[in-house]
Amino acid sequence: MAGSGDADSEHDVLSPAPDGEDRRVEPSLRPQRLSEYLGQEKIVELLDIYMQAARGRGEALDHVLLFGPPGLGKTTLAHIVAREMNSKLRSTSGPVLERAGDLAAILTNLEPGDVLFIDEIHRLGPTVEEILYPALEDFQLDLVLGSGPMARTVRIDLPRFTLVGATTRAGLITPPLQARFGIVHRLDFYSPDVLSVIIRRSAGLLEVPVDQGGANEIARRSRGTPRIANRLLRRVRDYVQIEADGRIDRATASEALLQQEVDEYGLDKIDRKIMRLLIEHYGGGPAGLKALAASVGEDQGTIEDFYEPYLVQKGFLQRTPRGRVATPRAYEHLGLTVRETLF
Repeated sequence: MAGSGDADSEHDVLSPAPDGEDRRVEPSLRPQRLSEYLGQEKIVELLDIYMQAARGRGEALDHVLLFGPPGLGKTTLAHIVAREMNSKLRSTSGPVLERAGDLAAILTNLEPGDVLFIDEIHRLGPTVEEILYPALEDFQLDLVLGSGPMARTVRIDLPRFTLVGATTRAGLITPPLQARFGIVHRLDFYSPDVLSVIIRRSAGLLEVPVDQGGANEIARRSRGTPRIANRLLRRVRDYVQIEADGRIDRATASEALLQQEVDEYGLDKIDRKIMRLLIEHYGGGPAGLKALAASVGEDQGTIEDFYEPYLVQKGFLQRTPRGRVATPRAYEHLGLTVRETLF
């Protein structure tokens, strides 16, 4: 199943980071080839063209930047690019590359045509990023050996490779780095129809019976995100194994998800807490992200990257220059009125 490993949180079923079971199961649900990848049709079509052209010329694919909310398939696409290009995938992440030497060690061990995947690439430090520029553009690495008067610069030629960068916050990528990517795509939330197909595919791999109604019910509560769809499927599977006959239909899926406090819009207790605090503590807003995160007891990045995009897309929240504002739909969903929040 399409998905990528991004932020960490463990307190509810919709938290963005996979738990121990997810690490064992999720890789088996990932599509292995571009033809198996569901959703993001335009991106898939263009990547297929670019990769066919690169293979035809016997060249490495141009560098690829993928951005969008967590769980939409950035890591999966990186793995697929490597397989489709018949190349090895080397994976790392921005926070891990603390020193220029860390990146230099990886780059000097690449082989021709290799795919280097850097997750959360916006978190690269300035020194590391400077090393990356000539590597991406000229396939050369400039190293400084020694220090003081004895220091000298050595230029090392690198094999032609493909960098696939992934980020949940494209706005934090510096313009010089972004300019060095020849292929840039934003991944969007998935439609319930596509998620339903993904869920039925995953259910087949997990060997759990699910009918169309059950798949549709899970899909519409999956926040437009394949990773969440697979996670909810596994939780519903556990429920029907113990509380039902092992089969997932619309009724059992609904019961299982309500038990997990996932409502009909896919909102969980943290989503509702964000909206309720915004309404009751800040009169509906505007409220700054820092103040809202402190009130909710969540990390600012988790709220901004994971919870807010879906709340904004579904019309429960607005981002304004002055801060976050709850919409009338948020009041209605929580059973509140504007009058009640003024006293």
